[in-house]
Amino acid sequence: MLTEHKLPLGQYIAAFVEWLTKHGANYFDFISSTLEAMIHGATFALAWFNPLALIALIAAIAHLIQRKWGLTAFVIASFLLILNLGYWQETMETLAQVMFATLVCVVIGVPLGIVAAHKPMFYTLMRPVLDLMQTVPTFVYLIPTLTLFGLGVVPGLISTVVFAIAAPIRLTYLGIQDVPQELMDAGKAFGCSRRQLLSRIELPHAMPSIAAGVTQCIMLSLSMVVIAALVGADGLGKPVVNALNTADIALGFEAGLAIVLLAIMLDRICKQPDAQVRGDA
Repeated sequence: MLTEHKLPLGQYIAAFVEWLTKHGANYFDFISSTLEAMIHGATFALAWFNPLALIALIAAIAHLIQRKWGLTAFVIASFLLILNLGYWQETMETLAQVMFATLVCVVIGVPLGIVAAHKPMFYTLMRPVLDLMQTVPTFVYLIPTLTLFGLGVVPGLISTVVFAIAAPIRLTYLGIQDVPQELMDAGKAFGCSRRQLLSRIELPHAMPSIAAGVTQCIMLSLSMVVIAALVGADGLGKPVVNALNTADIALGFEAGLAIVLLAIMLDRICKQPDAQVRGDA
């Protein structure tokens, strides 16, 4: 009986996407061209550097952040291996996409997490949306983004943001929620305003959790590299897809190794150096 009257949910979604495509084509074309120009600009900026100079710069930044010679040596060796394998351009394209996606997720996700921590009803309404974004298969929302924005890096970027943005929202929320009430009471006793409580107490205390959200966002963005390549995005996903289509084991292993090395480097560089700070103290 139930199967005889199927709810046309899919048809409603398809009709909505078709309506957006019909009435907002110019708007979506503008967004697509703007985002594509920004990502290509970031890629050009990274590729403009001499590879050895950029390796030295990134290694210096890694050492400045983490103060670990082992990590610095690993960054240099990993980039030299990627350069030797011939995937430097693809790595720069992937790095630009990951950096841009992470920036968008942080700019949107951290404020939403702060609002959610201060307004429980807002988080209650947002939680099922976050669950949906993290559990729905990526290819499902890749289809409407592909329809709205066409082939290229933009649909892959938007799908990456949808997939990864839940991490900074949730971890910012948890970090703010974890602030001891005693600290908040002390701040109020000293006459701190809401903005001062946020900037001087809540955010500093929640920073390790926020940093973990950023790191997780980077890892989730990198996990979308191959999927984004299926809709025309450049980067390390392209040789992986080509290797899959041609059953080229060597090509797939080398490109996959480049993705793994990039993921490890970004994870280690962006990790909050809390243990080292406590040790120095």
